[in-house]
Amino acid sequence: MNKYIISLLAILPFSTMAASPDCHSWPMNMAEAWMKNAGIVDIANLDESKTEVKQLASEKKGKDLYTQVYHFVFHDKSGSRYEVITQSDASSTECSISEVNSFLVSKKDITH
Repeated sequence: MNKYIISLLAILPFSTMAASPDCHSWPMNMAEAWMKNAGIVDIANLDESKTEVKQLASEKKGKDLYTQVYHFVFHDKSGSRYEVITQSDASSTECSISEVNSFLVSKKDITH
C-alpha cells in the first residue's frame, strides 16, 4: 500500500503543472506588421492558410508569466516564403503582456 501512495505522490506534482499558454496569434500578427513596416512584404500578399507555426521555447518567469519563442514561416501568393523568429511575454489570461521582438531568419523566392 505504501508503494502506491509513494507512486501517487511522485506523479501528483506533474499533473498539477500548468502548460504554457498558446499565444501564437499575438506574435504572428506583430511579425506580419513588422515585415510590412520594414518593407519586406505586403500583408495583403500573404497566404495565411499556408502559415506554419512552431513554438520553439517557453520559459516560466513567474507565477503566470512566460517568455515564449515562436518560429513562423509565412508564404506569399507568388511563392516566396519568410521565416521569422519571435520572442514575447505572455500569461494564461493575456498574450500581449510585452512587445514582440521579431527576427527575419530567411527570405526565399521560388523560381520555376
